[in-house]
Amino acid sequence: MKRKTCILIGAPVDSGKRRTGCLMGPDSYRTAGLAQALGDLGHRVEDIGNLTPASFAADQTDDHLFARNQTIGWTTRIISVAEDSMTRGLPIFLGGDHSLSLGSVAGVANHAATQNRPQFVLWLDAHSDFHTPATTGSGNLHGTPLGYVTGRAGFTGFPKIANAIPERNICIIGLRSVDGPERAALEASDIHRHDMREIDETGIARPLATFLDLVAQANGLLHVSLDVDFLDPAVAPAVGTTVPGGATIREAHLVMEMLHDSGLMSSLDLVELNPFLDDRGRTAQVMVDLAASAMGRVVFDRPTRAFA
Repeated sequence: MKRKTCILIGAPVDSGKRRTGCLMGPDSYRTAGLAQALGDLGHRVEDIGNLTPASFAADQTDDHLFARNQTIGWTTRIISVAEDSMTRGLPIFLGGDHSLSLGSVAGVANHAATQNRPQFVLWLDAHSDFHTPATTGSGNLHGTPLGYVTGRAGFTGFPKIANAIPERNICIIGLRSVDGPERAALEASDIHRHDMREIDETGIARPLATFLDLVAQANGLLHVSLDVDFLDPAVAPAVGTTVPGGATIREAHLVMEMLHDSGLMSSLDLVELNPFLDDRGRTAQVMVDLAASAMGRVVFDRPTRAFA
């Protein structure tokens, strides 16, 4: 296994939705032993601590978007840190809600452009997050990252997307909650998308392997964004957007093991962990275990852990 420098970037973003608690996510991953797990695998770990947003104006009360300007501040900061960290290793963004990916994906794509390599994105999520500010009914910006990084219109005030991700370079796995405007936009797009019915019928390995082949053939960089709600809430309850019928523990580990085997993952988001909703740290530990699988840990050589 090739040893890497893993750069842990705390992004306690809590502005992408109205239910608070995700700001506690980064320290929960640390408490659950992420750095030690990666170190035990032989990787060098650099933890740069928790970021703060760039300065931002007060939000306008007549704006239907929740905390728009604060999210702009976070996006600006994370883009800069993502670009820098990609030159030094494999960044792992510890969220924070999924609006942090407006910055992480845009930043890694800027780095890919400097290397003349295409950027790909694997989105592991119950939701497509393909809204724009104009189409989101809730006004919650954690539902807009893929809309933003693909260059969809309407993101007034946000950093201009310098290197939009081609839709064909995105694969969403785990879908089971998509509203009308997103469905219409997805159907008109070139995004690869796989809902849980397809996973039930054909398994999770086939669509992932097909996408990884595309990344490899293009000599691409691969950003992986893992949302807690990709998993079934029975095994990962600490998320404010629970949707029944998600991936099992084994399906999720298989995805991570295949990512490691491919050697393609160049950056990672761990998002939407709300420790306030967790059960004795169970979800944080699951997410740490999945990250470790993506970085080379195999499941069969681990002792069984009890949560009692």
